[in-house]
Amino acid sequence: MRAMLFADQLVLDAPRRTAEGYLAVRAKAARTGVYQYTGREVDPDNTHGLRDQAIVNVLRDEGTVFDKRAARSFIGKPITTGHPAEPVNSKNWKQHADGVIMGALRDGEHLAFDLLLMDEAAIADTAAGTVELSNGYGARIEFGDFKAPDGTICQARQAEITDGNHVARVKFGRAGSTCRIGDAAVCDALPSNILDSLTKTEKPVKTIMIDGLTVDVSNADTAMATITTLIAARDAATGKVTGLEAKSVADAATIVAKDAEIAKLTADVAAAKPTLQQLRDAGKQFAVIEGKAKAMGVTVTDAMDEAAIMKAVVDKAMGATAKDYTADHVAIAFEALTKDAKVADAAVQPLGSPVVIGDSRQMRDAARQDYIASLTGQKKEAA
Repeated sequence: MRAMLFADQLVLDAPRRTAEGYLAVRAKAARTGVYQYTGREVDPDNTHGLRDQAIVNVLRDEGTVFDKRAARSFIGKPITTGHPAEPVNSKNWKQHADGVIMGALRDGEHLAFDLLLMDEAAIADTAAGTVELSNGYGARIEFGDFKAPDGTICQARQAEITDGNHVARVKFGRAGSTCRIGDAAVCDALPSNILDSLTKTEKPVKTIMIDGLTVDVSNADTAMATITTLIAARDAATGKVTGLEAKSVADAATIVAKDAEIAKLTADVAAAKPTLQQLRDAGKQFAVIEGKAKAMGVTVTDAMDEAAIMKAVVDKAMGATAKDYTADHVAIAFEALTKDAKVADAAVQPLGSPVVIGDSRQMRDAARQDYIASLTGQKKEAA
């Protein structure tokens, strides 16, 4: 069992102003299902042998998401601009708080929060586009073999959400479009059970997980530098995926031409037996795709062809974002995702042509003739 701090994301959708000018919204803040992290994020010390895995599925079930004590632990906690380099507490609350979480309730398969954003600068920043939110909370992780309702196999599960710490406004989030602010009623007063959470003593936290990445917060300067680096890397990756999607749309004509070329090649293959070289090239291409998939942590079976292997890699890395991708979109995304994948070279290296040395009798006769020639001063050519 391992204790971690997590960050779940949601998106502002329909905020509204109160009479005092505060921004009041209800947000779907957490959902059940499977979340994906790298092995280094969930098992940095390799205690459970997961550190070097590209993807680790973490299950979050109803018992964890909708636990009353866990939900109540968020009430009264602050809304911040970005994730602080340290957990928010009574000593630094004024530095980080832009608002407060007013209430929590179940909304279908989600846990929803009533949020009240009170700082004018933060409200203006929200209107300017910083509309995604990220929940910061502590959780105990249980490792083992778990199965989600949809059949997805998971290597770990959130056994318990120990305490909510804050909700941060961020540029980009992880969870997806289902976690967003709706048009439901907004709470106008502090719930009575807020007193319970305000009287609880927060447990000291040494690390915090932001967008799934563990950050050491014992040193504030180091933590802030690490957070800045991680956010920059995440934004770059998000921009790369967005660029690929835009390219696939802009190159529609190229895709059509490629489809025609594929159709012609398909007809040629059907009409003629492939050459030995074609078979070799096809085998080499399949081996490269298979090797990249394995390097990305995807299990390849004998029943999978190239298209199925590429789709498995893209689905694992991009999840629901790629659910409507065509085969060409999948190929583009696969190439981008596996560009730096390390594939073992399985090619057989030739030893060269054999050299005929001759039998022992020929070698003996040749040596004898050379010796006689050296005695007579005449150099004879060996027959």
